[in-house]
Amino acid sequence: MATLPPLPEPTLRLFPDHRPEDLLGEDGRSLLCERLLEDGDSADLRWLVGAIGEAGIADWLGAHGGRKLSRRSRAFWELALGRESGPRNPAAEQLWPE
Repeated sequence: MATLPPLPEPTLRLFPDHRPEDLLGEDGRSLLCERLLEDGDSADLRWLVGAIGEAGIADWLGAHGGRKLSRRSRAFWELALGRESGPRNPAAEQLWPE
């Protein structure tokens, strides 16, 4: 996979303990999806869709979303992307009780 385009300066607020260049390679994609889908604003999400594409985000959700997103975010993205998330983290289920 190719390197992603540079992160917008405002998006770096979500990664205070990471170097921007470390996020743009193969290893940083999962962290980008996780943080931006959980805490990103509309500009952050536009960048993510432009950089990875909706299909790439849906693939990430299917593989990792169950463990990496809160129950609330996971439910939203499953609806928005029309895709079930991957295996869930039982501990995360306690964060958003029904």
